[in-house]
Amino acid sequence: MLPGLCSSYGRRLLLVTGRSALKRSGLLSKILDSLAAEGVEVHQMRVEREPSPEMIDRTVQENRGRVVDVVAAIGGGSVLDAGKALSAMLLQRQPVERFIEGREGVMPHDGRKVPFIAVPTTSGTGSEATSNAVISRVGQGGFKRSLRHRAFVPDVALIDPELMVTAPLALTASSGMDAFTQLLEAYLSPFACPYTDAICLSGMERFSGSFIPACTTGARDPSVRADIAYAALMSGIALANAGLGIVHGFASSVGGIYDIPHGTLCATLLAESTRVNIERLRSLDTGHLALGKFSKAGGILAGREPAGVREGCGMLLEQLSEWQELLGFPRLREFGVRDAELDGIVAATRSRSNAVALDAASMRGILEARL
Repeated sequence: MLPGLCSSYGRRLLLVTGRSALKRSGLLSKILDSLAAEGVEVHQMRVEREPSPEMIDRTVQENRGRVVDVVAAIGGGSVLDAGKALSAMLLQRQPVERFIEGREGVMPHDGRKVPFIAVPTTSGTGSEATSNAVISRVGQGGFKRSLRHRAFVPDVALIDPELMVTAPLALTASSGMDAFTQLLEAYLSPFACPYTDAICLSGMERFSGSFIPACTTGARDPSVRADIAYAALMSGIALANAGLGIVHGFASSVGGIYDIPHGTLCATLLAESTRVNIERLRSLDTGHLALGKFSKAGGILAGREPAGVREGCGMLLEQLSEWQELLGFPRLREFGVRDAELDGIVAATRSRSNAVALDAASMRGILEARL
């Protein structure tokens, strides 16, 4: 299907892939052969980590004298973000950093792009359905922010669970937790609506029965992988419409300083962030609706209707803690995060779409609990 989709846009393809997984699986050679048979000329680039401004600008310059009719990205979230950013920047003359949200001197993107096809091989970020590409510069003074325009939603999202059955189990776990975090945070967002609620609940229902099998005995079962792929797709649609919460606020502030894979950061922070959110909501007279939503999510994960809101919230926290223990999500200190740096991280963290406003002490407590 991919060769025909590419050729419908033209004959010159910029193919973005990961470092080696697609090649090791033998799929890359098959894809390249099928593209050649379709008469598609391929220029390939490999993405080894989350895309940086320098990587995007360098690749754009390398392709400046080459006509590119279509960009296709086959890989995980970082590969899809790189492909999306390249599609957005190939027709521009300014460096990508001029268009990144929150950067000094930012200017609006005009939306012109090269057609983009997204083919995810992991189930996590939902980038195949979103209008943003996450760009990172890691280190002191670093950032993790978005290049965004409604036109950047992929022209085609080709989702094939067969491409996901060889994903390593640790990657399956971390990317899956990213997808679930997005579903839960979008569901609890103050900007949620009946449309996003339905999407999030549908994604959580499919996720709940297949997440642990995908990380263990069912890893090579396409039907199991299809459930997680569906959940990830729903999470991308939901976040694009409702926003995300404190875990993704930390993903920006912590992820800009430390080289922590995004899914891993979500996985290690979600249980504690959820506990703090619930405790904060319980202290407010206005927190009943959000607590009811947390409770409903707990019932979905437990596979039964809770007796009340308190029990449902407890079921959710119990399940998240169980996943954390079973799958061994690493602590922040394993990536060099230290207590002395937490105040600075908290000061840089923004999360207007969180279920409830958190003060600095609450945010610091989340990080402290996962050091």
